[in-house]
Amino acid sequence: MKVVVTGGSGFLGRTLAATLLRRGELTGPSGRAERIDSLVLFDAVGPTEAVGPGDARVEVVVGDVADADQVRALVDRDDTSVFHLASMVSYGCELDFDAALRVNLDGGRAVLEACRSRGGSCRLVFSSSIAAFGGAAMPDVVDDTTKLTPETTYGTTKAICELLVNDYTRKGYLDGRTARLPTVVVRPGRPNAAASSWVSGIVREPLNGEECVVPVDRTTRVPLSGYRTIVDNLVRLHEADGAALGDDRSCNLPALAVTVQDMIEALRRTADRPLGPITVRPDPAILEIYRGWARRSAFPRAIALGLTVDESLERIIQTYIDDFLAPPAPARRSVSSSDGPS
Repeated sequence: MKVVVTGGSGFLGRTLAATLLRRGELTGPSGRAERIDSLVLFDAVGPTEAVGPGDARVEVVVGDVADADQVRALVDRDDTSVFHLASMVSYGCELDFDAALRVNLDGGRAVLEACRSRGGSCRLVFSSSIAAFGGAAMPDVVDDTTKLTPETTYGTTKAICELLVNDYTRKGYLDGRTARLPTVVVRPGRPNAAASSWVSGIVREPLNGEECVVPVDRTTRVPLSGYRTIVDNLVRLHEADGAALGDDRSCNLPALAVTVQDMIEALRRTADRPLGPITVRPDPAILEIYRGWARRSAFPRAIALGLTVDESLERIIQTYIDDFLAPPAPARRSVSSSDGPS
């Protein structure tokens, strides 16, 4: 079978691709495990590092997810599964409304139509976000039945695509599943334009001996999950029985709900090296986005489908250290943190 990963050059896309190559198979249109003989990584830019170096199954394609003809050309086999991860991120969507609609909505529809062109045999996993929730009536804990009333352009585009996945599946155009992601940590590299970028930065930068400026209050609570667990759950959702999903193809992925202070303390307990400072300096623009985002989530459908939750925040941090950091220097000191002006 063939697998297409949109957003395949990003960290999550590359991690998913490496997992799929090791796994070697997924459930295909036959309903049985089928060997993955082709894996396409599609993105607006090429990956910064090779995925499966020398693996003949891997193909990198650079292009525009909103180009319907190009996307349709990628989905050229009936035995194709698509993991649609490509998206503009939250703060970037607030800065450029038109680009957000083009990439997230037009791109999402291009992917859906490409799958539809294969006559209903394709399986699609779409990465949505808990940013699809929001509004004054949002409860303290959002679950799979909470109404989607997002207060950001990013969340709005995700909510629209969730409904489209449901409808395309209802009509038999594809077999869709939507994973409503929490914040994914710890992403290596440099910060991006996501409003949640600091959640990885609060671990990553201090471990690199650099300062992290946190743009929200210490009491701000964030649902999050480690990248290994996110990728594992995307695969598990792909493998889930469609009948168990029913007519609502979306589910919250399992997440830990932790505060900024929780993150600082977990980092202090886990770090194996001297740490750079953490400065809490609220940014009004980021605070405004977070006021409309869910602080806690429930995920009973995901658990019933066999998806899993992270063991602990400390385990997430240790996994990042093990995967991405060189052995530490012998010295060790505590996290230095300070509160700057708002």
